[in-house]
Amino acid sequence: MTRTVQCVVLKHEAEGLDEPPHPGELGRRIFESVSKEGWTEWLQRLQMIINENQLSTADPGSIDLIEQHMRGFLFGEGRLGGLPAGFRTGQAKK
Repeated sequence: MTRTVQCVVLKHEAEGLDEPPHPGELGRRIFESVSKEGWTEWLQRLQMIINENQLSTADPGSIDLIEQHMRGFLFGEGRLGGLPAGFRTGQAKK
């Protein structure tokens, strides 16, 4: 049986994740309230955040910043989580 959640990203009920995608309390919270589709949207944003900010997932400071963006994108907490400054989706740079 498929598990569903009221997804905080999509703002409607959708298929839930199979397991927590992140360690600790934050991972449990994501598991309980983010759908598979919502998590995929986060992963796309994460790739952009890593590239635009030249972050390394091996650096503890980068992990802290990534988690701040994650909380902002998924739960609307804090000031991070939006598109990186100056980023224009689908437009060629002039």
